[in-house]
Amino acid sequence: MSAIKCSDLHLVIVAGGYGTRIAEETMYKPKPMIEIGGYPILWHIMKYYEHFGVTDFIICLGYKGHVIREYFANFMLHSSDVTMDLQSGEMQFHACRSAPWRVTLVDTGLDTMTGGRLKRVGDFLPADKPFLFTYGDGLSDVNIAAVLQLHQQHGKLATLTSVAPPNRYGVIHTDDNHQITQFAEKPHDNQGRINGGFFVLEKKVLDYIEGDSMPFEQDPLVNLTRDRQLMAYPHSGFWQPMDSVRDKKLLERYWHSGAPWKVWSD
Repeated sequence: MSAIKCSDLHLVIVAGGYGTRIAEETMYKPKPMIEIGGYPILWHIMKYYEHFGVTDFIICLGYKGHVIREYFANFMLHSSDVTMDLQSGEMQFHACRSAPWRVTLVDTGLDTMTGGRLKRVGDFLPADKPFLFTYGDGLSDVNIAAVLQLHQQHGKLATLTSVAPPNRYGVIHTDDNHQITQFAEKPHDNQGRINGGFFVLEKKVLDYIEGDSMPFEQDPLVNLTRDRQLMAYPHSGFWQPMDSVRDKKLLERYWHSGAPWKVWSD
């Protein structure tokens, strides 16, 4: 069987949570619509996947989903020069800078957990090929094509990207007399790696999800591990979630100083 390419696959993005840990922003918009450099983080994620050939997106809506609907409904208008005939209502677009995306927006419920949201979009996924899956609040420079290649090589149902979590604080080591023997400002190592998202999944994974109240990160991944159907792609490069205003400001600084995830041309 010939190898599947990223361009052959759908990307499912979970974008329906409340984002309570960054309530300063999510009072007015869903978390994936928080802007980094003037663009929603959702846009950054989609642009990153587009670099690998992915243009077919399924977005799981929930909290303030209408904001995301309106964003894409007006995407071409906001990305082009336009002439409007106010009498006839006709519009003529010039120098269109829109994206070659096909976007399916699915209401997956207000209080549905991540697993439930994923299960709810199953009807939009083909049965004969895997699909990509990620969260709408994190950025990375992980090689999506390499994750897909590993997934096809091992033949299991699921592949996740494992990452070393960014350390928020420096670490000190002392001797018995409380003398500092080593100081490391926010060290990084390969210990205690976590789920960084950026999955490749077979559709049979949906059978591990029982209903709306099931987080994907709990029983489904635990049971996939039990059945020896979950593999990890170790990523040692850039990875940064956006869980707080501090994280947002950090991503803003990256954007203005050379964002690791900006692999596309303007």
